[in-house]
Amino acid sequence: MQTNYPPVAWQVLLIGGASGVGKTNVSYRLAQHYGIGITEVDDFQLILERMTSPQQYPTLHFWRTNPEAARQMDEEQHLQFFISYARIMAVALELVIGNHIETRAPIILEGDFILPELAALPAYNGIAAAAQVRGLFIYEPDENQIARNYLVREGEEQRDRARSSWCNSEWLRQEAERLGVPTIPARPWDTVLERALASNESVDYSI
Repeated sequence: MQTNYPPVAWQVLLIGGASGVGKTNVSYRLAQHYGIGITEVDDFQLILERMTSPQQYPTLHFWRTNPEAARQMDEEQHLQFFISYARIMAVALELVIGNHIETRAPIILEGDFILPELAALPAYNGIAAAAQVRGLFIYEPDENQIARNYLVREGEEQRDRARSSWCNSEWLRQEAERLGVPTIPARPWDTVLERALASNESVDYSI
């Protein structure tokens, strides 16, 4: 069957952003636009938690094994925990990214625990990036909008969670900008796909 999907000049597109900012919606639209597969990093999170023990990877199991301590973390502690968790996830993601570079099988990886630094590595599992990995980070500058997104999505107010997510979102945005990885605001929603496409094509990854 003939398709009209545009060719891609990369093998892996990483779509990152904090929970509740709206990145999943644009990720699936990008996958549809390019005609390639998409995998949610949440799936890897579930696998790693099931296949490891709290003794092996205490950070991966912290919320389940220490719920009271987790609830008492302040904003900075939440952020540092998020970064630590994401760096553990990055070990597994590097293997997946390297495999897709080597097999020339384009894919979009989307999730909360993707760090900007993962999009800027020179190699993945010993395989040169060779301009085959791109990153895009979606952010929401309004903490109240994140709270509204949670309310619509999950049917309940989650102000503390929205605050934590906003802090993560701001850190991800600043870190991505520091590393030269493209960022775009989630809104206006009616133009987010066009802005994501333009941002993805505007960066010279050959440098």
